[in-house]
Order: sequence, then C-alpha cells, then structure tokens
Amino acid sequence: MCCASRERVEQQGLHGIPKMARKGQGPRQPLSQRRPKAAVRGKTVSRSRPAVPPTSKVRPKKAAAVIPATRKSAGKRSAAARRIDPGNRRAHARAVFEGLSTLYPDAHCELDYQNAFQLLVATILSAQCTDRRVNMVTPVLFARYPDPAALAAARQEDVEEIIRSTGFFRNKARNLIAMAGAVVERHGGQVPASMEDLVRLPGVGRKTANVVLGNACGINAGVVVDTHVQRLSSRLGLTSETDPEKIERVLMDLFEQDRWTLLSHLLIWHGRRVCDARKPRCGECVLNTICPSAVVA
Repeated sequence: MCCASRERVEQQGLHGIPKMARKGQGPRQPLSQRRPKAAVRGKTVSRSRPAVPPTSKVRPKKAAAVIPATRKSAGKRSAAARRIDPGNRRAHARAVFEGLSTLYPDAHCELDYQNAFQLLVATILSAQCTDRRVNMVTPVLFARYPDPAALAAARQEDVEEIIRSTGFFRNKARNLIAMAGAVVERHGGQVPASMEDLVRLPGVGRKTANVVLGNACGINAGVVVDTHVQRLSSRLGLTSETDPEKIERVLMDLFEQDRWTLLSHLLIWHGRRVCDARKPRCGECVLNTICPSAVVA
C-alpha cells in the first residue's frame, strides 16, 4: 500500500478493508440491516434476486403421456360388445353353457384320483400349482400313504420331500397330515360327504370341498371358483363381482343346480385352452358373438 493510501485510511479511522468486499464495492451491510430472504418452494432466495430462474434454465414441460391402446380398443369389437342386460342375463348364461358344453363334451376334473381321499389330497396340493405338476407327485404320495390313517402317521419331513415341487410344501405337508388325522378321528377314516364337515378339516376351504363333493361324491353343493372361473365370469358378463364367494352365489343363481359342477369344468377348460389371461384368442372362440369382451380382427 502506498503512503498516500495508508494515510487516507488512518484519517478515516478504518482498520482495514473487509475481506468479502469486491472490487468497486464498499463494505457489506451488517446482518441487522440486510433484507430478509423469502422462501420459495422450500428454498430461501434473496428478495433482490428474481424468484424464477432464467428462462434458459426452465425445464420444458413433459409431453402428455400417450395411453397405449387397450385390448378392447386394439381390434374391432364384436356386435355384442356391450354390457349384458340384467333381464337377459339368464338367457345369456344358458347360451354360454350350451356353447361351452358343445365345444368340450368331455370336460372333467383334470386331477388324477381314484377315491374321495385321493381327490381331497390332490386338491389341497393344487393350490398355487398346476394340475399337471400335482399329477406327477400324487402317484408317489399315494403309493406310500394309501389311506388317511397312513398319512396321519407320516413324518412331516417325509411328506415335504415328496411334494416339494408343488410349492408351499411345508404348509401343504402340515395341512395334509392334520387333515388325515381329523378324518381318522372324527369320521372313522372316511372323507365326509357334506360341506359343513369338509370345511372343518384343516386346509380345506369351500372351493376344495366343492371339488370333492361335485366330482367324488356326485353332489352339486356349489360352483368351484378358481382363477379361471373368476376371470371368465367377468369377461363373459356373468357377474361384476370380484370376491370368489360372491361370484359363486351369482353363478349358483344363474345356472341350474345340476349344472354347477360341469359349469366349473367348462369355464376352467376354456380358460386354459382359449380365453388365456394375457392373450385371449377371441378370433377362435365360439362365444365371440355373445361375449361382451370379445375383440375380433
């Protein structure tokens, strides 16, 4: 610093130049005299500066998302693509049954069994598993445990090893052994032929009981509602319900009781062969002229 500058500073009584002072600016204002900062979108910005960033930094708005065409809008819908009139629902249900029964005259339960006990075991194993896989496992299981008494006395580890490929094998093995024990203790080793007694067995729900009663006992106590029946009941316009028990009640009201067991087989067969969950082949479907969900090219 030259002598003239040092002399000027001493005359003004200043002890030095502020560290943050910029070239051509005086010392910064004390904190008490500064303008308060305003909050903008969770951040603080000085009121002396614009709250909005420069135009060049503003992000352009995203273009509106293009909604892909759904299955219903992808092709030409059939003439009957509309909601079924409640007054014509029974006639519609009758047409569905007649069409499917003509297409699948041999529809039946695809689980292999020889008696009610074997069907009960196979149905419990079919939860979250294909019938084909169950049919690969049950011959070994039935050869080792041919009746409820033998299965009730089985070691869980041994049963688990046999049924491992069906999935959830620990819970299934536990339920199978407990079910067999209950059949022996409560019913003398014979599988009961009533809904009330079956649903009280460990691991047995209404769907399983309907399978056993309808196929092994010849009793139409209800309609089996699995994922196929649930999907097709909605697509075919039979019901808008999503709960399996409510769907069953609607189907029991729409169809005659002597058709309940066969109805479930028809819907299951059609769901596996034509009305696939992801890519239904509506062009090949015999019901595409009456199905409210059909899409034909």
